[in-house]
Amino acid sequence: MIRDIIDEKIKSILLEEGFDYSYNIEIPDERFGDFSTNVALIGAKYFRKPPLEIAKIFVAKLESDPLFLEVNIAGPGFINFRISKAFYISILEEMLKKGANYWRPKPKQLKVQLEYGSANPTGPFTVGHGRQLVIGDVLGNVLEFLGYDVEKEMYLNDAGRQIRLLARSLWVRYNELFGKEYDLPEDGYKGTYLMDIARSLSEREGNKFVDKWDEKVEKFFMKEAVSSILDNMEGTLSKIGCKFDSKIRESFVIEKGYVDRVLEIFKVKNLVYEKDNALWFKVSKFLNEDDKVLIRSDGTYTYFLTDIAYHLYKFEREYNKVYDIFGSDHHGHIPRMKAAMSALDISNEFLNFILHQFVTLKRGKEVVKMSTRAGNFVTLEELLDEAGKDATRYFFVMNDVNTHLVFDLELAKSKTNENPVYYVQYAYARINSIFEKASEKGIKGDYLDNIELLENPEEMSIIKLLDEFVNSLKQVEEKLSPHFLTNYIYLVSEKFHSYYSKYKIVDETNISLSLARLGLLSVIKNVYEIVFNLLGVKAPERM
Repeated sequence: MIRDIIDEKIKSILLEEGFDYSYNIEIPDERFGDFSTNVALIGAKYFRKPPLEIAKIFVAKLESDPLFLEVNIAGPGFINFRISKAFYISILEEMLKKGANYWRPKPKQLKVQLEYGSANPTGPFTVGHGRQLVIGDVLGNVLEFLGYDVEKEMYLNDAGRQIRLLARSLWVRYNELFGKEYDLPEDGYKGTYLMDIARSLSEREGNKFVDKWDEKVEKFFMKEAVSSILDNMEGTLSKIGCKFDSKIRESFVIEKGYVDRVLEIFKVKNLVYEKDNALWFKVSKFLNEDDKVLIRSDGTYTYFLTDIAYHLYKFEREYNKVYDIFGSDHHGHIPRMKAAMSALDISNEFLNFILHQFVTLKRGKEVVKMSTRAGNFVTLEELLDEAGKDATRYFFVMNDVNTHLVFDLELAKSKTNENPVYYVQYAYARINSIFEKASEKGIKGDYLDNIELLENPEEMSIIKLLDEFVNSLKQVEEKLSPHFLTNYIYLVSEKFHSYYSKYKIVDETNISLSLARLGLLSVIKNVYEIVFNLLGVKAPERM
């Protein structure tokens, strides 16, 4: 990667001068150069010299390097670099020879787990769940490409208070089918999906449970509700293209004794106490925060307790790091979970959190309101049916995870260049059509034998951008947000469309130049295929 080579050369000079400090290497406006660094500006306090004098030291040592066509000083002390054509061609040659391995680093020997899409199985996946599912899926794909040993996991809260409310809500809907009226629980579920489950139950079981409610009936309705909703979830996961290595149920964690083990550890360490008939964890011993309930006065476990137990189970599976992906409303859960990990003598670096902002669904000028319990919400499956898998996945990751996403349905469905996923897929399809045209015209040969003929600035700029693919992947890795990937492939599309409109790629009167340009396009095509695979969207041959 060119950026890394420049970095090595700068560090070597710093070492010669007896210094070691951080600086940036950026891509400036192309009028000024291919790359730029602020090493001289940052170095003023180390060298104890003006930045311009420091910059001259670097220029004197670098200007004769064959990597560079030109090294110059700009403004108060920025150093700008123009890369030589010969080096760009050598980079393109490597890309053609190595294929995807050019951008793929060595395995990292690090085992990481991503937990996302975790939900109470109390209703279909919502649009909000959808963003989290795709963020987690794409992050996992990128980390795996970068050499991590990645496991994707979903946690299903199938044993808490919400499941009991769900069971009662389903029972009420079931009785309605037989003309019996019961009030829904105050915090119950009103979604129409429960009517579908109730109808199926009534057809199979008849009036067996009409006017009958006890512990045994409750367990039956809990099981039926969860089973039906999980089946629906599986169908949606398949439709959106999200696959998990494992799905862990809250009930499994309880049955395997992890809750009991956590409670025993906390009791031995004197980290729990009873108050108001409930059991509390001493969060305040670790943080400036109130203590939290682990077991309610009615004897039921809180989500906090079972989540601690679940993470003890994660720790025993020997991951180097785990990442929990939550909506931003879970921010309060983070410090108390960190406190719990400390109480279990688990390293602070083990558990990490990625919080994403929420989704607003917009249809035309209308904002669609969503509430799971009220029942007036758009399901993820409905969104997929309307917008399609590719647009849905692309839109969910095209914004920084830390920013709110307005999902514009009309834009997502449009077949115009205003739609970013259409724009990038169309660029790929156009490249395919160029290769078909070349084949029809009988233009064949070795790309490597001809790439020396590439010489215009646009071609060098494209090679630089292809080389920068590594940097976009590193940004995803460091910032844990997939939007760097969509930003990158959109920029590639802009460069390609501009290049295509300015230059003739397939020219029967100049076969050698055609082969050179087809070689460049074959690398662009390769990058598209890698990115589309990471994003989980189609690479369409035609559009």
